[in-house]
Amino acid sequence: MSTNGNEPAGSDGGFLSNLRSDIPSSIVAFLVALPLCMGIALASGVPVSAGLITGIIGGIIAGALAGCPLQVSGPAAGLTVIVYGIIQEQGLEMLGLIVLVGGIMQVTAGVLGLGQWFRAVSPSVVNGMLAGIGVLIFASQFHVMLDDKPKGTGLENLVTIPQAISKAWHVPEFPDRLDRQESRQLLMQLGETHRRQIQLNEEVAEHIPHQELDPRVPMEIELESFLPEQLAIRENVEEIIASGVEHYDTQPERQKRVREYGAQTLAAIDQSVADLEQDRYDLILDAQMEAAHDIEDMQAAFKNHELAAAMGFLTIVILLVWSLIKVKSLKIFPAPLVAVLVTTVLAAAIQLPILYVEIPDSILEEVHIIGISILRNADWFGVVTSAALLAIVASAETLLCATAVDQMQHGPRTKYDKELRAQGVGNILCGVVGALPMTGVIVRSSANVLAGAKTRASSMMHGLWLLIFVVLLGTWLRMIPTSALAAILVYTGYKLVNPKIVKELHKYGWGEVLIYLVTIIVIVVEDLLIGVAVGMALAIAKLALSFSKLNIRTSHHDDWYTVHLLGTASFLQLPKLARALEDLPAQSNVEIDINGLNYIDHACMQMLKVWSSQHRTHGGDVVVDWDGLDGFARNGLQEETVEKLTEEK
Repeated sequence: MSTNGNEPAGSDGGFLSNLRSDIPSSIVAFLVALPLCMGIALASGVPVSAGLITGIIGGIIAGALAGCPLQVSGPAAGLTVIVYGIIQEQGLEMLGLIVLVGGIMQVTAGVLGLGQWFRAVSPSVVNGMLAGIGVLIFASQFHVMLDDKPKGTGLENLVTIPQAISKAWHVPEFPDRLDRQESRQLLMQLGETHRRQIQLNEEVAEHIPHQELDPRVPMEIELESFLPEQLAIRENVEEIIASGVEHYDTQPERQKRVREYGAQTLAAIDQSVADLEQDRYDLILDAQMEAAHDIEDMQAAFKNHELAAAMGFLTIVILLVWSLIKVKSLKIFPAPLVAVLVTTVLAAAIQLPILYVEIPDSILEEVHIIGISILRNADWFGVVTSAALLAIVASAETLLCATAVDQMQHGPRTKYDKELRAQGVGNILCGVVGALPMTGVIVRSSANVLAGAKTRASSMMHGLWLLIFVVLLGTWLRMIPTSALAAILVYTGYKLVNPKIVKELHKYGWGEVLIYLVTIIVIVVEDLLIGVAVGMALAIAKLALSFSKLNIRTSHHDDWYTVHLLGTASFLQLPKLARALEDLPAQSNVEIDINGLNYIDHACMQMLKVWSSQHRTHGGDVVVDWDGLDGFARNGLQEETVEKLTEEK
């Protein structure tokens, strides 16, 4: 029995006794979180450090306060579009303030008890959300597993998988060791150069005022002061190009690619240099972002898709084989951890020319505290509006993720208001240090649960591992192949798409299956929240249909026909009611029995009045409790029912 009411039931002695499960699962969560923190940061248009800092705070702080102990928090892909829009409209320097205000809104919502509303989620929608996210993860990370780039939307990623496979569907080129070593070194140098360009972008953005460039706002520093670093980056790129041309002197096709990518990258950097020299504040950020993209694209001249695919395939094989091992002593080590260790050692031993994880030299130096000038110059209407949007979306993703986590484990259920407050506190801290906003993330959370996590210690330690390894052992992390980490996510996405759930949902009717499938399709084609919203709308519509059933029974006694109405008479049932009344003989005496009626809407009420008038016109008689029906139309309940409910209270 757990000694902590917030921890899963079934633990056998409290916090310390569960560390045997929590430590390995925290490492798995850490390994899964690392590439996501960096990739989401880049996709959002911010430096890698912002994503890593959010992962650390999400693990240590939000994990300690969480109302869903096994949920892992950090930067989320679902917020990238919102964050990118904020940066484009209000500037990178305002992101921290907006995240901080959004966090305050989340804490307030948690205190007011608004998180409880997220308990009302249909299982078909939750399972559809899990499966939809699984498809998105599988589709996007499949490209990354081949050392390629995701194509954009979920649907684009999915339909271009055959194209990605064609790039790697060959026997891998396996040049001699010296060739592999040189290509690997050039790729790592490019990775470091790319990181420096991103960091420079952030430093420049901090010293540029609002997007509108109000002339009354003084510049804190001249752009020309950033020239030395930009020129140093250019020099690094030139050296890499020269080394690549010399390295591929016997491979004219590869040499041509190095020259082409190099020329494109140098042109982008030269544009950035010119904008810095001439203080073009309105152009410099776009120029520097273009330079960063081109440096990243230049890696294509040196990397090997086939070898990356081989590492990804090996990772998945290890995951599958390890799951079949029955030796309990080996089960201490989770399959993803074993797969990453094996592929990392193998890639380092044979010097594979593939992409590796990029880590900043000093993450602590890249913490950006909100300054007084930011508060003074903020467009507060825009800040509050953006913060509200961020808070709503982040809260929805977090609490829906918590609902999904509840479906994956048998411990205590989520305390929604507590989780909302924890997320708010985490986002306040992320805002103070200028990091990305956080949410509960299903990818990390599902990996955490599947790896055997027992308590919140796993989530907290995952944040601690992020901090320790990034600060002290960044060089080691640079040895991990990106394709191996992506393969773990591909496998995780596959596991989330659980076809067996269709059979389970079908027990409750095809309607539940339809909601499940539509939720998946809309998530993949459009967006996560839109998909969930459509799924919820369908679930509500199904519920409305279920409660709008009307049974009509007609009996004949003496000279009277009695029409018994049982259930709900809504506009959906109007044709059925009209047919039943029209089938009665003309000039007959009719009594409408409403004792079994739960509700009648205005449409059916009006139709009943019109029919009654016409029936009397043709010589028939109609007896109806019009007062009772009026009560239905106005209040939805008969007066007797209201009195009964009042007495019961």
